[in-house]
Amino acid sequence: MATVGDVLSSFDDFPVHQTSHPVARTASTDLNHYDRYFFNGYSRDQDADDALYFGCAMGLYPNRHVADASFSLVVGGTAAGAEQISVHASRRAPDDRREANHVGPIQVDVVEPLKTLRVLVDAPDEGLRAELTFRARSAPLEEPHFFHRTGNRVVLDYTRLTQFGRWEGWIDLGGKRFTCSPADTWGSRDRSWGVRPVGERAPTGAPVADPQFFWLWAPISFGELATHFDVNETSTGERWHETGFLVPDGHPSVAADEVRYDVAWRSGTRWAQRFDLDLVTPSGTTHVALEPLYHFQMCGLGYGHPEWGHGVWKGELETGGGRWGLPVPDPCALHHVHVQTICRARARGAAGEHEGVGILESYVVGEHEPTGLTGIADPA
Repeated sequence: MATVGDVLSSFDDFPVHQTSHPVARTASTDLNHYDRYFFNGYSRDQDADDALYFGCAMGLYPNRHVADASFSLVVGGTAAGAEQISVHASRRAPDDRREANHVGPIQVDVVEPLKTLRVLVDAPDEGLRAELTFRARSAPLEEPHFFHRTGNRVVLDYTRLTQFGRWEGWIDLGGKRFTCSPADTWGSRDRSWGVRPVGERAPTGAPVADPQFFWLWAPISFGELATHFDVNETSTGERWHETGFLVPDGHPSVAADEVRYDVAWRSGTRWAQRFDLDLVTPSGTTHVALEPLYHFQMCGLGYGHPEWGHGVWKGELETGGGRWGLPVPDPCALHHVHVQTICRARARGAAGEHEGVGILESYVVGEHEPTGLTGIADPA
């Protein structure tokens, strides 16, 4: 007799199985098992009045039977009165993974795996529509596997790839259309899957550590080059994950032997005011200096959102949205700590001299002695 969850689906007709069970049954029964798309895109000229920054996220949580997605947009982020506008959607997760590419008004299509993907948005209630195509400018970069415990509990166990690309298509906001072309709209995407905290918080027994997470992630686009970096550190600065790459157009990426960074926090926040990075490779050191311009709130894509958090059951299909001014007035509220900071970038050294634009993602909760942060979300 078939048991609950043993549901044959279209993907079972392909040689993709990682266990002896149907694809719909995950290898792990952990409630925090997930599978996620993330995209960002940004105008190359961030000084223009109609400069864009947009993000899209879509997640599947098979053991919670939930799927969700968000799209969020900022226009003219360096100007006074800039706003961030978001669309959110959540649904019951389909058993057939072939149907997992759409959640309400948001859809992600894999046109050509690891090369071309499409993002579609049709949310008239929020005044947002979009047809955007991501075309890869680099091979995908597989970051080192993420694995982290809190006491005996595995809280992170996942794989992620990051890839640089260029966008084409359009975004319509309230009847005003913005055109994106590969020459002027750059960006990156990531794909990750495995286990990390999602959904409603559940009791975990005795506390074994104070809340702490230190995360910096910086994919940067230059004309003929891209650079990539991330670190995770403990409260004392012990590093448990790091990534560094030089990604020259038309050539294989080069992994850094060592990554070094220096960050200064903006007073009253946990957001970067200045950031410098060194990527040390066999050919020498490339120095990247970032100049923060404005801060995109990741809660606009569901990350830490008090209502639209990832993996939370909201019903068979629910949609919503939000709109707020930038910068937010309460930057150390827990749902506002996590940001992607849009930056001008300059690179010099072994990889030559380049100017570009990209993001520094920061999610810093708890103490971090090397940079002087105290408390759970005390400001710098």
